[in-house]
Amino acid sequence: MAEREEPQEGAEGTEPPQDGAGPGAPLDEEAAWAQIIAGYGTEPDGPGGWPEAENLPPDEPVPDSAVNPAVNTGIPAIPRAFVVKAPPLGPRDHAGFDDDDDEGHFVPPEPPPLPEADVTTKFAWLAVLGGPALMLAYVLTGVEMPWWATVVGVGGFLGGFATLIARMRDPDEDDDDPHGGAVV
Repeated sequence: MAEREEPQEGAEGTEPPQDGAGPGAPLDEEAAWAQIIAGYGTEPDGPGGWPEAENLPPDEPVPDSAVNPAVNTGIPAIPRAFVVKAPPLGPRDHAGFDDDDDEGHFVPPEPPPLPEADVTTKFAWLAVLGGPALMLAYVLTGVEMPWWATVVGVGGFLGGFATLIARMRDPDEDDDDPHGGAVV
């Protein structure tokens, strides 16, 4: 078994040597806590406390309207005549642009028409959207759903979805440039 070393001076958990105490005497935590609790709520001794400039002045009587300005003290005097002036011009109050000049105005070209979908794709979309719509119609009307409506609804959705996924084109199939670079 290893021998226990004596704590060194200034080590954690020890206090510096005092009158009659040996170097590195163990710290009495209970006495330290008792001293802290006994001094709770007392003013510290010596300078360095609260500066005199920070002290509040003695209480002076304050009028009631200054203490609570939200209290209605009567009807305020309303001027009988007043002038309404236009607000000053701001950054958004510009003179405007001359709309007769269309020089340099960008007009986007007409988008190309959508490609015609083949019959299989049209029926796949009909199944994906129509299957759940059929089931939703039965639920909203409150009619008992027959077994064939469930099969058509779920099967149509799954079959249409699988068809659309299987017929998706790979973007690399129709690529004219095998390097994928920009076309100038």
